[in-house]
Amino acid sequence: MNAPYDGDRAQGAGGPGPAQGTAPGTPVPGQVPPPAPAPEHDPYVQDAYDRDPYRSQDLSAQDPVAEVLYDRASHPPPPPGTYQEPGPLYAAPQAPSHGPDPRVWAQTPPPEPDGPSRHLPYGDHAATTQFVGVDSLVTSASDEQPEPDAFTHLYRDQQAAPGAPVEEAPVAAPAPSKPAGKASSLLKSSALMAAGTIVSRITGFARTLVIAGAIGVATLNDSYQVANTLPTMIYVLVGGGALNAVFIPQLVRAMKNDDDGGEAYANRLLTLVITLLGAVTTICVLAAPLFIRLMSPTIAGDPKRLDVAVAFAHYCLPTMFFMGVHVVLGQILNARGRFGAMMWTPVLNNIVVIATFGAFIWAFGGFTASGVSEASITPEGVRLLGIGTLLGLAVQSLAMLPYLRDAGFRMRLRFDWKGHGLGKAAGLAKWTFFFVLANQIGLVVVTQLATAAGTAAEKLGHGGTGITAYNYALLLWQMPQAIITVSVMTAVLPRISRSAHDGDAAAVRDDISYGLRTSAVAIVPCAFAFLALGVPMATLLYASAGKDAVNIGYVLMAFGLGLIPYSVQYVVLRGFYAYEDTRTPFYNTVIVAAVNAGVSALAYFLLPARWAVVGMAAAYGLGYVVGVGVAWRRLKSRLGGDLDGAHVMRTYTRLIGACVPAAVVAGAAAYGVMQVLGSGALGSLAALVAGGVALGAVFLLAAKRMRIEELNSMVGMVRGRLGR
Repeated sequence: MNAPYDGDRAQGAGGPGPAQGTAPGTPVPGQVPPPAPAPEHDPYVQDAYDRDPYRSQDLSAQDPVAEVLYDRASHPPPPPGTYQEPGPLYAAPQAPSHGPDPRVWAQTPPPEPDGPSRHLPYGDHAATTQFVGVDSLVTSASDEQPEPDAFTHLYRDQQAAPGAPVEEAPVAAPAPSKPAGKASSLLKSSALMAAGTIVSRITGFARTLVIAGAIGVATLNDSYQVANTLPTMIYVLVGGGALNAVFIPQLVRAMKNDDDGGEAYANRLLTLVITLLGAVTTICVLAAPLFIRLMSPTIAGDPKRLDVAVAFAHYCLPTMFFMGVHVVLGQILNARGRFGAMMWTPVLNNIVVIATFGAFIWAFGGFTASGVSEASITPEGVRLLGIGTLLGLAVQSLAMLPYLRDAGFRMRLRFDWKGHGLGKAAGLAKWTFFFVLANQIGLVVVTQLATAAGTAAEKLGHGGTGITAYNYALLLWQMPQAIITVSVMTAVLPRISRSAHDGDAAAVRDDISYGLRTSAVAIVPCAFAFLALGVPMATLLYASAGKDAVNIGYVLMAFGLGLIPYSVQYVVLRGFYAYEDTRTPFYNTVIVAAVNAGVSALAYFLLPARWAVVGMAAAYGLGYVVGVGVAWRRLKSRLGGDLDGAHVMRTYTRLIGACVPAAVVAGAAAYGVMQVLGSGALGSLAALVAGGVALGAVFLLAAKRMRIEELNSMVGMVRGRLGR
């Protein structure tokens, strides 16, 4: 047999070599071979004759070259606990205690042992070792910056060429911070605007409360509401709709394409608005009696009410000029990424009006004590209320000037309008004019019918059922829309315009879907909250109006569910405006206005006078249901047949499914509390708290079971911010 050759090892140990001419390992005749001395330990030969030189139990130690090149990031080794303990070589493997189940495609890993069971090279600890593969090291190699040498300055003179001046080492500029993702940027902008809108709405409600406390919610307030609604209607009809819908994309394009960042275009637009609204305001003030007769033939039929309404209109109509200035300055700031000013400055307007009507209460007494009406109000009282209303809008618009200076915008009048794109914008705005005209015609019809119904109902002893109830309920009903949907879409609209300009239909679709789903998380529960808790909301807010506040609550309940299509319509129409398509929104608004006016007329003629305005409020939401169906199909076709409808519908369906039981429980709780405590301020507050807690608890429980993704994301974001 061939024995292992051991001659070199014997010589290396100092033993005698074999006789010359004798084969190695052959015994010399007649000589007893001495016992081989024990070999000394060789530090450079370790386990050279191990029976398992490649240690098959640890696959990562088979080959040192493979160990270096093995990319553990792409192919990580099994986690601790999956290697078997070293056992006898060639022994049959033990049957696994946790065998795979062929019926399950993703196997459950076996339980982790108490201690580490992996044998890693170099004595690494299995529970704390982190593997970094070659791909990760190569990929992140460029990100690693060498550490500065603290002694470089001692040898700086030796590094320069002979005779060359010694230059100071340049200080490295700080690395620019990476821009935040679009979602976080939108959330930040939306949160800023939502905060301003919330404060504005809260002060707006305080304003309505003070107005109701000063002049009530009956016919005198109806006259003030008609006069105060006129400037808003005319402003939106003349240019407000075009400013909001058409000129934002134009400002964005001017900022992107013009050398001056769109400053000249913005100044031309501002000059055009000032000139146009100045002329229109002068004409409208002179034609105030005609507008009052057009808005309400019922008021025009009473000479005393007509005189008071016209006096209010003379002070209120000039506010349209300041509305236009405020809006165009706000859109200039929005195009430059400054969203807060336009949402926060209306707070100043509300404060001025609150102070004005507070002064009226101080001078003439509250409505419950004075019982003021069109026949008893003094000219000084009308003048005080009118001047305060005008002053509020003036302060609101002038407060934008410091924000413009802070943004670096230099405002100056420019009359060189021709050849600078304003003609194109005017061509687009003509459809927006028709859009607003159709909307305002429907509003005029509703105002006429609601004023007539309120006058007839008050003669029967049911106050608070006219246009004042309609407007006050509408103001409360639109609060979630203004806080959530408008804030989200105001931040999204400039980016939608850029995506539409670049022809990126997928980005437009994603932003529309994001706006719909994100706003729905708050809009849908609020709609059901108005339906279930409308009466305690109104009786608490307008407790100073007495029993008439209950009728406002009924109107608010009728508005309730219409908030969902109203919000969807707003978001969908932003997609058309991004493509500079104003014709489609016009046709859509004609449909909405026609349905609203037609159903409102049916409600006026078919329902009793006390419930006519309630039916008109329901007609408002029904019109938007029809309008959403038409606008959705048109926008879907515009974006190539894909509007992420399945994802959006799934979100809305789950939210509505979670809100239905919540609204039933909340309504029952509020009704029970009011039956016990009454409909006064205390009873309304208790009913609202009980119903609100019930609605929130049931909704969150149902939504959690339905796994609504957008709600979970919002709750996680709120928790994260509260935890900081």
